[in-house]
Formats: sequence, structure tokens, C-alpha cells
Amino acid sequence: MTTPSTPAADAATGIKVLVPGEHAMVSLLGTQDELLRLVEKAFPAASIHVRGNEIAVGGDPADTERISRLFEELVLLLDRGQLLDKGMVKQTIRMIRADEADRPSEVLSEALITHRGRTIRPKTLGQKRYLDALKANTVTFGIGPAGTGKTYLAMGAAVQALRAKQVNRLILTRPAVEAGERLGFLPGTLHEKIDPYLKPLWDALHDMMEAEELIAHVDRGTIEVAPLAYMRGRAQPVSANVLTPTGFRPIGDLAPGDEVIGSDGQPTEVLGTFPQGEKDIYRLTTQDGSSTRCTADHLWAVHTRDDRRRGRPARVLETSEMIGNLRAAHYHRYELPLLSAPVAFETREVPMDPYALGLLLGDGCLTGSTTPSFATDDTELAERLDAALPGVSVRHKSGPDYVLNREGGGRGGVIVANPVTAVLRDLELCGTRSATKFVPEVYLYNDADVRLGVLQGLLDSDGGPVTQRGRTCRIQYTTISPRLRDDVLFLVRSLGGVAYWRTRTAAGRRPGRANGRDVAYRHDAFVLDIRLPAGIEPFRLSRKFATYQQHGGGRPARFVTSIEPDGTEEAVCIRVAAADSLYVTEDLLVTHNTLNDAFIVLDEAQNTTAEQMKMFLTRIGFNSKAVVTGDISQVDLPSGKRSGLRVVRDILGDIEGVAFAELTSGDVVRHHIVQRIVEAYERHAVAEEAAEEERASGRRDDDRR
Repeated sequence: MTTPSTPAADAATGIKVLVPGEHAMVSLLGTQDELLRLVEKAFPAASIHVRGNEIAVGGDPADTERISRLFEELVLLLDRGQLLDKGMVKQTIRMIRADEADRPSEVLSEALITHRGRTIRPKTLGQKRYLDALKANTVTFGIGPAGTGKTYLAMGAAVQALRAKQVNRLILTRPAVEAGERLGFLPGTLHEKIDPYLKPLWDALHDMMEAEELIAHVDRGTIEVAPLAYMRGRAQPVSANVLTPTGFRPIGDLAPGDEVIGSDGQPTEVLGTFPQGEKDIYRLTTQDGSSTRCTADHLWAVHTRDDRRRGRPARVLETSEMIGNLRAAHYHRYELPLLSAPVAFETREVPMDPYALGLLLGDGCLTGSTTPSFATDDTELAERLDAALPGVSVRHKSGPDYVLNREGGGRGGVIVANPVTAVLRDLELCGTRSATKFVPEVYLYNDADVRLGVLQGLLDSDGGPVTQRGRTCRIQYTTISPRLRDDVLFLVRSLGGVAYWRTRTAAGRRPGRANGRDVAYRHDAFVLDIRLPAGIEPFRLSRKFATYQQHGGGRPARFVTSIEPDGTEEAVCIRVAAADSLYVTEDLLVTHNTLNDAFIVLDEAQNTTAEQMKMFLTRIGFNSKAVVTGDISQVDLPSGKRSGLRVVRDILGDIEGVAFAELTSGDVVRHHIVQRIVEAYERHAVAEEAAEEERASGRRDDDRR
């Protein structure tokens, strides 16, 4: 090495590099010229002479030009506030010698996040390309040997996305293969068993966040760190009913390709079903009495009062995050979304006008022992019923009573069944009384116009608007039929509304009066208070319609009021194709089941099976990113199990939005001996592969002979 004071330097110079005066040469050349010696060792055919702030380079023209670019890049790194060390200089040399188009000063100065004065940034070109792929794609696979920064950079990108509010949740997971099926044989509690496998993820988080910030995120559920088998959760018991285009079905009976109803009322495809084994189950109940069962980690889209006031979108919480936190002062804290549009069941032909059926279920006599009749004090209703029943004449008898006669009928001749009676028989309504009436299934699971027509007939006959000073108008409906009560609840909820109900018991009630005498109540009465969304008109009767229009109907809302343990049961989670990942479950509650707005990191993915990899990738929701990291040379799966990371490129290699970033021994950023170890193993693997091919070739030659 020629020292900076060597007088022969100028004569040997082919190119001169002038270092700006603001940089001390020790920053560029290192203490006792240790960085300069790295450069000389990398380019032995060139001569490098330093005098003052001038560096003269001579020798092989190609090396001379590379060394000149090298020092220019190192000076640019100093200009950008970087402190040069051996690792950075080695990486810069590697990029210059490879004649890469990317400039080292740009690659090595890109900051990811800064914490406690320490900046996390890519240290190699491979790492820079890995980060670029991560930013540009929905799913990025970082594949390479240990020590290449795959996990650490993914964690840094995840934390940066959370702080920038690009996502509202971090899901960090890795397969605990050694724990696996043998988890029960390890000593300690569940957390003590699995924590060793998650420690690298926790360590990375502690490097990037203050302890208080990290604890707060974990407590709120913003950051979740869990083994892969526990991360998938978000389930309901197999017996829980889910609404489909043909009615309710147990979630455990669903299969990919089936359809369920989404939050917009439209059918949405089931993309995947994932059995969860036996899980603790909770019953979530809302203030209108609706309820469903789910696991502690099942997801719910919810609004708070502040969310509504500030126009924020729904946040996604686990069931467990809401337990014990359901009230805010005097208010319910969590509001669930309602259907944004009526459920779009398939249109089915019906034998009677829906509105007419609703009127008859309300104030009609359907016993079948006499000609069907109808009782009302509103002549408008009788006229509407007459218009809705072709071939039938609604004839006034006396007082509020009307008889439904067949047109053209009379005494004598061939006896022809009353058309209304015939339809009622077909619908199995003939013979029902006030306490046993119901809405036939063909009307319940039909298009929105049919369902609304039935509901309007019921409300025009047995319901009405209830007004209070200073408040919007609510709708009240009363029936003594438990089945009809449930059917009306379904009709209201399927149209996007909310209905509360209470029981007015018959026992102990003051008798009513009829024809001047007391009449005792024989049946409990069910009183429903109904709220319907804007645009859904509950009445056709003019006087009720006018009152409702004058006072307005208010906004229907559903709030979570209790979450209680409800045993254990086999559970399953599903993924649906709906854009908001919502689907409709029991009592038409709208629930969530996918990781939306999340940054998901799957570490050590070489130890996932092909089935686990598919499960993980199909759980990714909208506005989410996933990073999958692994080293396919270190698979720890049991014999006979194929790594999902080995086959995923063949399956997903041509899908837009999915990228594969390969890191090599040149991207190892640990101790320099680690890089040499990795390179040695790579050479050994290549030699083994060549030897095996030679042995196979020899066997083929022997077979031919």
C-alpha cells in the first residue's frame, strides 16, 4: 500500500479523485486506512495513491474506472450522512465489481425506519430489491439463507406501514414445527411452550419500538404475534347458521364454491373453509336481542361514536378485544354494521299478492270453516285488498267485517272452492288462527319487493307509527303468534332494519272489553318496535304513511351489549370473496372473517405444509400486504411432508401482485464468517447435485448395457 505522503503517487495516476474538503479523509479511508486496504485487496491489479484530499488511481483501465466510481459512491454516501464501515464498503465494492446499474449510494442510503437514533436500511442490492418488491406487490416471498435480513427488513416495513397508517393491524406469525403435534409434551403453560419460537419476532419489534408503544399496540390487538396454527382462528362453531341465497345453512356444511350473503345483500362466494378443531365459544348479543356464537379471536367490523362523528371507516376487532369494554359512559361502545341493501334472494313465483297476504295474516280469518273474511275500520284497506285479489270480491258485511267471495259464485250449481281458500291450503295457512299464523317460506326467501309487500300488509293491519315529541317515529307491531313474530323479525332484518321485541304476558293483565263485557286475554302478546333504513317505506295506508313521512323513521342501529362464554365446540372459519370480507350470520348479524388493512409477516415459511401455505395466503384481505420469508435449505418438517415454500413458486409464479425476491450468500449481513459458511454450503449442495446426476447417468448407462 502506498501511504498518502508517497511522492510517486502522481506519476502512477491514471485517474484522480478529489475528495471535497468538508469530509475528513479518515471518514473515507477508515482508521489506520482499514477501508482503503479493503479496496486495494479487491482490486490487486490497480495502484492507489493518496495525497491530501486527492486519490490517484492507476493500473488496469477497467479496474481504474471502477475504483474511481467506487470512491465517488463512497463520497456520496458520506454526503447523505452515512458512516462508512467495513460491511458497507464491501457491499459497495461487490456492486461496483458486478457492474450493477443500481448506484450503491442510492441503495445503501435508503432509510426504512429510524429508532433511538439508529436507522434500519437495506445493506445490499439484494435487500434493496427485496424491499422494492415488497412495496410494489401485495404478496412478497423473501427466499434466501440465514443472515440475509429477510425477517428483519419485513418487520421494519411492517412497523413503518403501521406508523404511516397504511394499515391498522400487524399480524406476525411463524410455524412452531418443533412444538407442532408434540406441544403437549413440552413443560410449562401454553405461552411458555410457544414463546421460544416467537422470540425472534419479539426481539425485532423491541429493536424498532419503545417498550411502552409496543405494549400498548399488543394490548389493543393492533399487533398480534402468534404461531401459524393459532393465527388462523376467526371462527364460528360448526353449528352456527350462515345466510345463503337459499336460506340458512350451518357454517360447518359450507365448502369452497358455495355462496353466502354479504353485507350488501348480494351472494358472495366462499373461497376457503378451514377447520379449527375444538375451541372455546362465546355468545355475542346485541341490544335488539340478536345473537350468534363465535370464537374469542373471531373478527367483527365495528364503529364507535367517535368513528361515526369523525367519518372514520369501521375498525376490525377480535371478540376478545371487546370483552369487558362494551360501555363508554352511558353509551354502548361498539356498533355493528347493518345490511347496506336488502338481501337479494332469488325471485320466486307466489300464488297470492304479497301485500294481500300480509293483510290477511294481520286481520283475516283463515280458519277454513267459513268463507275467508277480513276485519277493518279502514275502507281503504278493504279496497286495496279487493284490488290485490283477482277473481275475488271483498264484500262489506256489517260493521268492520268483510267477506271474500269468489266472483261469479252463487247458490246452486257446481261447487267451486274459494280461490283464497285454495291458496291458503297450498300455503298450509288454512286452519291457522291468530296464535298460529306464519309467513310461508316462499314469501320469506323471495326478492325484496315480495318481502316488503308482506311486511307492509302486516303493518297496515296490525301495526302503526308511534310518535313522541322531539323524537323520530318508530314503528310498532303486535302479534300473539310466536312464529309470526319471528317471521316479522326476519323480514325487517333482511331489509336492513332492526326490530326489538318484548312480551306482554296474558296472566295478570286487566281484561279487555268487547260488546260491553270483559274478555280475558288467553295468549301472551309480542310487541315489536321496528326501525327501517331510509328508502324502505313501511306503510301503504294513507294515514299511517303520512304520519311516518312527517316525523321520519330515524336510523336503525345495532350495538353489542354482552359477550359471554358458551361452552366449547368444533369450529371452522371461512373466507368470502366480498370486497369488505363481511358475511351474514344468525339473526342477520353482519360479521367479518378476513385480515383486511393488515400487514402480515409469515416467517420461517419453509416449515409450512402446502395446505398451511394455501390457508395463510387465502386469508389475506383487502388493503393488506403479506411477506413470506424462508430458507428452503432448512426444512424441519416431518418426513413425508412437503414444504409449501418449495412448491409455491410453481403455483403462483405468474400471478400479478405476487413477487419472489431471491437473496443469496452475497446478501448475508451478519459476521463475515457467516457469509463464508453459507457459500461453502451452497458449493457443497451444487457438488452433491452434480455427483447425484453423475451417479444417475452411470446407472442409465449400466441399464443400456
